[in-house]
Amino acid sequence: MKKLLFICSQNRLRSPTAEVVFADYEGIETDSAGLDHYAEVPVSTEAIEWADIIFVMEKSHKTKLARNFQPFLKDKRIICLDIPDEFEYMDSALIEILKKKVVKIIRNS
Repeated sequence: MKKLLFICSQNRLRSPTAEVVFADYEGIETDSAGLDHYAEVPVSTEAIEWADIIFVMEKSHKTKLARNFQPFLKDKRIICLDIPDEFEYMDSALIEILKKKVVKIIRNS
């Protein structure tokens, strides 16, 4: 079972969409969180430790994650999806981009 953690800023649009999209994939467990103080579900050390692969939506998320959680990221695979904050929750274009980028990675890991 691969455990995927999706991270964005607020955990309102992109990462919750990714969590839902991949939740029904066989052999996959998903979770999502946000890096901002006012995120719906803030990133926790428990979520980071739980995850096999951490997907961030932007390079700035990877930087902030490393700054705030460095001791917990050892041996963690962190992948930046380069998806800008311009989509609504469950936006069909966002879902298409997520599937195109994430499926390739989870098949090869």
